[in-house]
Amino acid sequence: MPKKRENRGRHKGGKGSVRTIQCDQCGRLVPADKAICVTRWYSPVDPQLARELEKKGAIIARYPVRKCYCVSCAVFLGIVKVRSEEERKRRLSRYY
Repeated sequence: MPKKRENRGRHKGGKGSVRTIQCDQCGRLVPADKAICVTRWYSPVDPQLARELEKKGAIIARYPVRKCYCVSCAVFLGIVKVRSEEERKRRLSRYY
C-alpha cells in the first residue's frame, strides 16, 4: 500500500506507541505526536485597560495557554492549510 507522507502524518520516528491527548475543540483522542499544538498568550485583563495600565508603569501578567487540536479541527480553525499533492511532498516547517 502506498504511503501518502514520509512520516505518515506523525512526529514519532521509531518510538513505538505514544500517549493520546484530547482535542481541545471536539474532544477526539489523538496521538500526542500527531496533534497540532498552538501556544497563545492569555491575559485576564481587558486589552484596552492593560494598555493604559502599562503606560502608567504597571506590569500585567500574561500566561501561555497551550491548546492541542486534531488535524480536522486545526484545518477547520485555519491553523493549518490544506495543501496540494505537490506541496505536501516538499519539506516545510510544521506551521506555515
